[in-house]
Amino acid sequence: MFIQTEQTPNPATLKFLPGRAVLDGADPVDFPDAAAAEGVSPLAGALFEIEGVTAVFLGQDFISVSKADDREWYVLKPSVLGVIMQHFTAGRPVLAGSGSTAGGQASGAAEAQYDPEDEAVVGQIRELLETRVRPAVAQDGGDIVFHGFKQGVVFLTMRGACAGCPSSTATLKMGIENMLRHYIPEVTEVRATA
Repeated sequence: MFIQTEQTPNPATLKFLPGRAVLDGADPVDFPDAAAAEGVSPLAGALFEIEGVTAVFLGQDFISVSKADDREWYVLKPSVLGVIMQHFTAGRPVLAGSGSTAGGQASGAAEAQYDPEDEAVVGQIRELLETRVRPAVAQDGGDIVFHGFKQGVVFLTMRGACAGCPSSTATLKMGIENMLRHYIPEVTEVRATA
């Protein structure tokens, strides 16, 4: 098994590509700490056993791993590669049970908040996020989640490699905000939510 690695805009996060589906059609899942992975993802749980791993994000065909600031990738990378290789060669499931994400944070938009009269605008926002933004953000080892729309303001959360990335504010403001404002005049601003 050959696992590729890619740097992300966030120096604390590396993207690992095992050359096969990781989630196989399920929504991306974010594990911001070891407790979130417990009982939910055997793979994420095993990665958190490596000292210095601070977060794990599972995408369709990649795994983003974040490290503590006092750790170096040249030390952590071989251990992360070993855990990923062992996991897949043993045929273990990525998510426990039927793909439950009880501890992790899936990208589902069920909790999105907006006025029903804004349904058409929200549909356009979601369409642009799905077709233009999420694929680009996934290339950097992350994901973006729509949380709501109110009085012209779109509320989003960056996850995976994008969470805490030094360039995430620029991505939100100069990239996503400008694109949404261009295509959807009702959008006046994009704000990050926790």
